[in-house]
Amino acid sequence: CRCCAEGRRHSSILYSILRSEERALPPAGPEPRGCPCGSRRRVALRSPQVACKAASAVLVKTLRFVQNVPCFQELPLEEQLLLVRSCWAPLLLLGLAQDRVHLETVESAEPSMLQRILTARQQGEQGEQPPPRAPAPAPGRPHHGPHLPSAGEIQAIKGFLAKCWSLDISTKEYAYLKGTVLFNPDLPGLQCTQYIEGLQREAQQALNEHVRLIHRGDEARFAKLNVVLSLLRSINANVVAELFFRPIIGAVNMDDMLLEMLCAKL
Repeated sequence: CRCCAEGRRHSSILYSILRSEERALPPAGPEPRGCPCGSRRRVALRSPQVACKAASAVLVKTLRFVQNVPCFQELPLEEQLLLVRSCWAPLLLLGLAQDRVHLETVESAEPSMLQRILTARQQGEQGEQPPPRAPAPAPGRPHHGPHLPSAGEIQAIKGFLAKCWSLDISTKEYAYLKGTVLFNPDLPGLQCTQYIEGLQREAQQALNEHVRLIHRGDEARFAKLNVVLSLLRSINANVVAELFFRPIIGAVNMDDMLLEMLCAKL
């Protein structure tokens, strides 16, 4: 394809994406470890309006970042959409870490499984009928019930943010990490796989060279930065969408929203 033939015109995939300024704020300490028994508790954002507004701003900034990558612009629109739809959530989380967006959460009032069992038993002993269950939504219709992430899912996001802050990742390192995430050649349906694989390899090489130049005394830093990428793979994109976008705009089709934003001039 055209992009494969012209791919070598750019010697660096990050030629024009290192212009953002790094926010210098004090790093946050790691979250205290709690009992794993509560990892399935449902939690919500303490201030959803504030957090969701911050996440929306980071998403716009992230897509502007992507659009400014010359190699990305050379790809066909179908390839661009495929890449963005698969990596918008990890790119957003990297942006949240870079902008030092902190998450404050509270436990929801949703009863636990044990409470439901005890309540049902008590009602059975007293001869009461349990309340009717809400009907399931029709196919193709949004579900308007609670979609709160679990405490374990939120802790995974907080753990990722804390890991990034503990490493004090620089603007260039964030850019190289984003390039590695963006250019994923393993997605089914891609046509320019060799070209995209070369871009991902180039991002990793640029990151390695930068680390060796700037952090000569820390031989393990490159491996630590790749641990950040492994933490991202354990976070479900649906959890990110439910946490940051549902509280404001309700049931959201991220594919449609990404298409609209990608085609707009941000």
